[in-house]
This record gives sequence, C-alpha cells and structure tokens, in this order.
Amino acid sequence: MRRLHIEVPVTRAGPLARQIAWLALLVSLIALVVVRDPRAAPGPALVALATGPMLALVALLMAAFALVRVWREGARGLRGAIGGLVVASLVLAYPAFAAIRGLRLPALTDVSTDVENPPAFSRSSAAFAARDGRYPMEPGPVVRAAQRKAYPQVAPLTLDIGADEAFELARKAAVNRKWQIVEAIRPGGKIGNGRIEAVARGQILNLADDVTVRVRPRADGARIDVRSASRIGARDLGANADRIRAYLDEVTALAIALK
Repeated sequence: MRRLHIEVPVTRAGPLARQIAWLALLVSLIALVVVRDPRAAPGPALVALATGPMLALVALLMAAFALVRVWREGARGLRGAIGGLVVASLVLAYPAFAAIRGLRLPALTDVSTDVENPPAFSRSSAAFAARDGRYPMEPGPVVRAAQRKAYPQVAPLTLDIGADEAFELARKAAVNRKWQIVEAIRPGGKIGNGRIEAVARGQILNLADDVTVRVRPRADGARIDVRSASRIGARDLGANADRIRAYLDEVTALAIALK
C-alpha cells in the first residue's frame, strides 16, 4: 500500500516580509543617526529617513498577504509573516502617531504667544548666520486665526518682577532647555525691550528651529513673549507650541524658586 504524500503549500511572502521589515528597521536607524547629525544636510537626510517607513509599509502588505494564504490554504510561512508584521509595525509606530496628530492640527510652522504683534526675529549678521541665511516670514491673518483656534493656551507670561530679573530668568531657561543662544540683549535703550535669539533642536530628529524671546518692561513687572518657527516642512505637528509651553513652564519654575 502506497503512502499518500500531501504537499503543504508554502508562502514565500512571509519570510520575505520579515527580511524587508528588518531592512526597514536598519535603514531607519542609520537614517536617524544621519538626520541627528548637525553637519548633515537636512533635506537628503529626511528623504533617507522616509525610505525606512516606505519599506516597512511594503513589508506590512506582504505580511498581510502571507497571513491570508496561511488562513485560507494552510500554507507554511506563518512565523515569517508574524515577524515581519511586528517589526514593520515598530518602524511605522512613530510616523503613524505623527501623521494622526498632524491631521488633527492646522498647517502651522510659526507659533507665537503674541498673535497680533509677534516678536520679530533679529536681522543681525550673527542671527542670519545661525539661521543659515533664513528669515521667517511674518504670519498673515489666516495663520493667526488658525493659531488662535488651535492653541488658545499659548499666551504671554507676565511676571511681577523687574525686566532685568525677568530677562535673566528667560536666558537661564533657554540654557536649561539646551538652546543655542545667538544673541542676548538686555532690556533698555530706545525700545526698552530685551531680546534673546536662539536656535532650538527637536528631541527626536534634532532638526534646527528658530526661536526669539521678547522681554517687555511693564509698570507692574515684565511680560515675556516667545515665537518659534520651523525651518523645514509645511506642518510642525505641534512642535512649536509644545516648545513654547515647555519653555514658559521653565521660566515660571525659575520665578517660583526665587520667592
């Protein structure tokens, strides 16, 4: 009596999905190291960084195809498909989070605590050099309205201390936030306002953004306004508003520590 050999189908999509997913992770890690290097050109580095999620998406689709074959035909390759699914999901986790957050927020790249009269960025040669020759455009009425709606809590900070003390707290907070201070001009002179010009970098991608702080003397103390502008992209995904809030919280904590 002859034995019947039943041939079990095998899906190659599963192991291939796992290989592509691991490649996507490797590409993402290498590209992230390049993007975080201040010496790297941001444009090409970001293009390289986008390659990882694209490969992960391909791996995800292949893993899904393999799982369908395993389910319908009992094909082998389940292990590779699940491995590809898990690794690809890890690569896509942060981009997916950023995309979802970006859809909920308006297309802003410039946020200020003073919507009507935003602090102006310095036009000095040192400031231009620090910004790579850029000068952020003044926000128009549409941008101002979008910011009011999206970030009503982004507001000036008023302190019941002198302008010089407020300026020193603002400068110290910038140092604590690890900003690169380009200019620090104390209150006084004809205008009377103090100004801090700085370059701040994102926590994950380490991309440079431009920040200016205005310290305005008041009869009852001092008012601090902050403006943060992105250099790259059409959306900041809430990064500038987050930066301003964190910075003013730092100033507030320093002011409380004085009392």
